[in-house]
Amino acid sequence: MSVTELSGPSTPEPAPPAAPPARSARRTSPFGALLLRLHFYAGILVAPFLVVAALTGLAYTVTPQLDGVLYGDQLTVAQVGERPLPLADQIGAARNAHPDGSVASVQPGDGDQSTRVVFALPELGEKQHTVYIDPYTAQVKGQLTTWFGSTPATTWLDDLHRNLHLGAVGRHYSELAASWLWVLALGGVILWWRRRSTSRATARHLLVPDLSAGKGVRRTRGWHATTGIWLAVGLLFLSATGLTWSRYAGANFGTGLDALDARTPEISTSLTAVPAGPAETGSGHHDAAGGGGVVESAAFDRVLAAARTAGLSGPVEIAPAQEPGSAWTVAQVDNTWPVAKDRVAVDPSAGTITARSDFADWPLLAKLSGLGIQAHMGLLFGPVNQILLAALALGLLCVVFWGYRMWWQRRPTRAGRRALAGTPPARGGVRGLPRGALLLGVPLTVTIGWAIPLFGLSLLAFLVVDVVLGAVSRRRRPATAPTSPAPAGS
Repeated sequence: MSVTELSGPSTPEPAPPAAPPARSARRTSPFGALLLRLHFYAGILVAPFLVVAALTGLAYTVTPQLDGVLYGDQLTVAQVGERPLPLADQIGAARNAHPDGSVASVQPGDGDQSTRVVFALPELGEKQHTVYIDPYTAQVKGQLTTWFGSTPATTWLDDLHRNLHLGAVGRHYSELAASWLWVLALGGVILWWRRRSTSRATARHLLVPDLSAGKGVRRTRGWHATTGIWLAVGLLFLSATGLTWSRYAGANFGTGLDALDARTPEISTSLTAVPAGPAETGSGHHDAAGGGGVVESAAFDRVLAAARTAGLSGPVEIAPAQEPGSAWTVAQVDNTWPVAKDRVAVDPSAGTITARSDFADWPLLAKLSGLGIQAHMGLLFGPVNQILLAALALGLLCVVFWGYRMWWQRRPTRAGRRALAGTPPARGGVRGLPRGALLLGVPLTVTIGWAIPLFGLSLLAFLVVDVVLGAVSRRRRPATAPTSPAPAGS
């Protein structure tokens, strides 16, 4: 007889209190899963390039102040006089200090700024020798090797930011960073919006991290996401403007501008009625023109006077004709807002305007492209522009740091399952997408990949590697079927 039979019928024990219903796991849509996986892998792989771009860009933001410290004696004058001397006298002083090369351009001194006489030499390639002259005394302030007007320090930092001093090969790094920056920024905004919308968070929670979250991945994700939200517009701007003068995407952008007839308008320098030959002599100051012909230095004063009469105020740059019998060009070079970019062509002999191109008449895309590049370089709004760029660079560094920290915090820590980093989001997002989304998304992705080649190639490489790793993982997975539990009493 069993123990149960001896003890009589058992008294039923009170049922334990019902547990609260389990919180249903949030189901991620196929699009959300795909975007999450793309954001994760792109962040991991592209973030090092973004860090380098942010650090070098941060260094570039201080170039105006750095130039003032290193080259203040050349760039500015100690005392502003009543009236500047004729350009012929200033160019003559520059020629005496620098007898080699031809005058490529002259920027007359304005206020406390020195006059810049730029000499072109074949052995310098794209660079020039710039002689700085006190416009009120014609004293030579110094000489620097410049690149499109940039000082040696600014040129060095510019090369560091664009190509790490590696030439054309180094430009791939900055283009790759710019190609993915907009994807990461826009994808992060969508992911954070989807997460917050499913949790019924208010708009405030989209812009302020959840400080009530305990230490760990939730708090880190809050700082990562909300900082990215604040930076999103600026990061999209940096990506777009960086791509406009990149090597491959920039070439496609230029082709698009040509197709839309939206390039910066050319200004005609044709002088059909003027015989090709040297200008008339006058003061005795002569110099070599960009094209090799002899021109009168006093012609610079005539050309400048004609441009001022035509309304070109502020800082200007005078460029002699590259070929005899052509007009000279005078362009405003004030890059701060509101910008002054008007240009005129001037007959150097007669001192008359032969053509004009005003910034107000430029195509809209040409205006936006020019203004965007100036803002990207920190020139458009002066120190405010520099501060905003520095804040973007520092914020991007923080976002990258928190992204890697999340990856580390999500790592398994249990005994026997420890890992150096967290596991990536699950695969399968593409397979779950509706057919309509694929029919629209695939051609769109291919088009973007063609327009931004480094994005397209790196995305293709990512897909190939991901497919290969998935196949290898499935082959290594044990194929043993789960065994059913043993029956009680066995």
